[in-house]
Amino acid sequence: MVELTLPKNSQMTEGKTWPKPEGATNVREFKIYRWSPDDGKNPSVDTFYVDLDDCGPMVLDGLLWIKNKVDSTLTLRRSCREGICGSCAMNIDGTNTLACTKGMQEIEGAVKIYPLPHLPVIKDLVPDLNNFYAQHQSIEPWLKTTTPEPQTEWLQSHEDRVKLDGLYECILCACCSTSCPSYWWNGDRYLGPAVLLQAYRWLIDSRDEATGERLDELEDPFRLYRCHTIMNCAQTCPKGLNPAKAIAEIKKMLVERRV
Repeated sequence: MVELTLPKNSQMTEGKTWPKPEGATNVREFKIYRWSPDDGKNPSVDTFYVDLDDCGPMVLDGLLWIKNKVDSTLTLRRSCREGICGSCAMNIDGTNTLACTKGMQEIEGAVKIYPLPHLPVIKDLVPDLNNFYAQHQSIEPWLKTTTPEPQTEWLQSHEDRVKLDGLYECILCACCSTSCPSYWWNGDRYLGPAVLLQAYRWLIDSRDEATGERLDELEDPFRLYRCHTIMNCAQTCPKGLNPAKAIAEIKKMLVERRV
């Protein structure tokens, strides 16, 4: 039998339980993943208690309450608080989503929070997204044309504009890609659902004139074809988008240009 030895700092340890807020009668338990590269300790899960009478209704409100009033070292990303920027993406109650749009009342029992899965962790709830952003850059997500630029704007019919609905709304939160088993195992080569959704957005833009070039870049056993239609991406997207459908449409485009 093969013996597997886990890295020294990979095993979870019991974390700290912080006291309940004094005088609070309406509290909610939070269990939060903690890890710092500076202290040499294993990851742990700390337990906090949030005073709901002194806090907003969203999970992000609870996290900020903890950071502001209990433990200022708690590290997370956040910005807009409106489900637009994607900064506060994390795994909440077992599902990748945005902390700012996830209500505490939607969760039964303790609110369990971890960083997005299968990414290197920088600290606590902050994953390393450098590879994810580099993959997005690799598809050249901008309008590419050879026609001289018009003096006013690139015109587009209403029918062609409608084709972009369900694609342009992606906020690159990485919830879908980090829920995809194929991306877990092949993230260095497979572009993943979020980036391929963005790739399709430019492939079907009637103003773009680099369709063939874009398809050439995607026709690769790993960059595109690691998708096995598991559909985790569509189930977890906080914007209700369907990256799996976009990936299928790219595959269809590649087939059609061969016949």
